[in-house]
Parts: sequence; structure tokens; C-alpha cells
Amino acid sequence: MAEEESGQEKTEEATPKRLDKAREEGQVARSRELGTTLLLMTGAVSMLLFGRVISERLQGVMRHSFSFDRQAAMDSSAMFGALGASINSVLDIVVLILALLMLAGVIGAIGLGGWLFSNKPLAPRLSRMNPLEGLKRMFSVKALVELFKALAKFSIVALVASLILWQMRDELLAISQQSLRPAMAQSMWIIAWSALGMSAATVLIAVVDVPFQRFDNLKKLRMTRQQVKDEFKESEGKPEVKSRVRQLQRELAQSRMMAAVPDADVVITNPEHFSVALKYNQGGQGAPVVVAKGGDEVAIKIREVANHNGVPLLPSPRLARALFFSTEIDDEIPAGLYLAVAQVLAFIFQLNRRRQAAGPAPGKVKALNRKLDIPADYSFDTRGRPL
Repeated sequence: MAEEESGQEKTEEATPKRLDKAREEGQVARSRELGTTLLLMTGAVSMLLFGRVISERLQGVMRHSFSFDRQAAMDSSAMFGALGASINSVLDIVVLILALLMLAGVIGAIGLGGWLFSNKPLAPRLSRMNPLEGLKRMFSVKALVELFKALAKFSIVALVASLILWQMRDELLAISQQSLRPAMAQSMWIIAWSALGMSAATVLIAVVDVPFQRFDNLKKLRMTRQQVKDEFKESEGKPEVKSRVRQLQRELAQSRMMAAVPDADVVITNPEHFSVALKYNQGGQGAPVVVAKGGDEVAIKIREVANHNGVPLLPSPRLARALFFSTEIDDEIPAGLYLAVAQVLAFIFQLNRRRQAAGPAPGKVKALNRKLDIPADYSFDTRGRPL
């Protein structure tokens, strides 16, 4: 069906948000046929289970009600007493059957769509008072389906009832030749089985109606592509807003990271593409921690901050790439790089003790890099690909 407002067809399945909203508004799949079937089946089974007890108690009520003397007939209070006794004799079994029927009604109501309480369907709507809308509903596809279901239900139940009566014709004729008690018991037995057979016939209608109601409800909740896009924008936010938020988050994270560079013990560089700042707490028991890292422009900024605060820079391309691609900020270095980082820190601490403010000599750095043992698992190229 075409969407009147946008001209688009509802071709998209309902999103989870749309389904939740529809449920809040009370728009869920319901099957009256399921509830009717369960009620009829429960009533028929109850008659089979308790029919003999009901028959015996009704016979007792009739015997007690029709066997009284003249004095009791003239006493109005005696009549009320007899009525009370008759009610008490069948009250427990009637309450039990009603409870079973109530339970069946509840199960039938929530069996399709689940438990739901919403007052929104009770809210007044002007569209319900529109005669044109009423005519549309009367001649809609759903109305035709309901008519077909009613005719099918009547036909099936009538057919089953006819077959049952024809099958039990001998038992029905035999009732007229029996005494009162056997006749009542036989009648209850015939009624119970007839009710069970006719209610079982409605199972066929329920089997067809339940999937149809689910399909019809999901069809009503279908959405146009534009509605899906609008919902996504509403839930996820506009792309430009999300981009701005991510940019602010990156700037904030970068600002916190740069604030930690002055406290680093060394900045290991690529020397151009990557920079990784390490800090080691000599009094603690943990491994050195990556307090800052970055590539390209961020790497240059880290080196500038390090130079401004007197943090040593150590060019070591292989170690810089290994740390950059295998760690995150505030992570301890991996165990495979303990030895290499320990050699670097020992080299830096030795230089600090000698107070060589100009930094390490190039020859010494090259010798150190040749000594560094970088495991194969931590050897990467500039794009992060294993060597």
C-alpha cells in the first residue's frame, strides 16, 4: 500500500525501535480465535472430567428440591434454606470450572503478543468517528478475512456437529428408554464429547488465524525507506554532529595525552613517522607504561613537547613501530618487549646520571639499536604489517 504522505511504499521491515513503540501503544498481534478455542476446549474437558460429579449433584438437588412435605411448602424460610443448600452442593465444582475457564481466557489473550497493559488504545480518536474510515474498515481486506473466518468456523463446526450427532444417533434414541439417573449420565456424556468435538474443530481456524494475525501486524508496522533513515538519524544523531563530537573527543584525549609527555622517561621515535613516550616507576613492581603515542603530526607534537620539557628522544625505528602497533595509551608494554625496553631505559638512565643534556651521541644510539632484540611477533613495517 502506498504511503499517502511521502508517496513511498512500506517495503522495509519494522525496526526494533518501531516494534517497541508499537507495543507501548498496544499494537500487538492478537488472535480471538485462539482465545475462543482455548475456552471451548477447557469447557469441554471440564465437562468430561467433572460431568459425572455434576450429574450426581444435580440429581441430589432435584431429589431434595422435589421431595418436601406440605409444612415446608408453606414456610418461606424453608424455601430459602433449600435454595442455599442447592447452591452449596454445586458451588465448589462450579468455582473450579470458572477458574479453569478464566485461566484459559488469560492464556488465550496473552498467548499471541504476550502480556501487555496500555491505556493508549482507550484514548479517544476522531478517526474512529469518521464514517468514511468506518466504511473503509468494513470493506477492507481484514474485514473480508474476518467474514471468511466466520463462515469457515460456522461451516466446520456445523459439519463436525452433524457428524457427531449422526455417529451418536443410537445413543440419543436410547436415552428415551432409560430411567432418570442413567439417562442423565448418558446425556452428560454425549454433551461433553459433542462439545469437545465441536471445540476441537475450531483448532483448525486458530491454526490459520494465529500466523495470519502475526503477518498482518508486521505488515501494518512496515516502514518506508525514508522512515528508516529518519529513525536512524534520530537514534544515532546527525552525521555532522557525530563527526564534531568525535573530533572534540580526539582533541580532549590528545590534550590529556600531551599533558603526560613531560613526565615521561623517554620518547622513542621512528624517527619521523611515530613517537611513543614511556614512563617507568622505578619504585613500583609494574612494567613501563605507554603514556603517549602518535603518528605523523601527533608524533611531531609529542617530540616538540618532549624537547620543550627536556625528555630524551631516542631514534629506534623497529622498537618505535613495535610499541606503536602493539600497545594502547596507559597500557604496560608487552612481555615480549621487556628486554628491549629495559636496554633503552638503562641507556637513558645512564645518560641522565652523566647529565648529558645534549643527548646521546649518534654512534652510541646506532650501537644500542643493533643490540635491541625485537621478537618477530612485534616486527612491523610503517603500515603495521608484520615483517
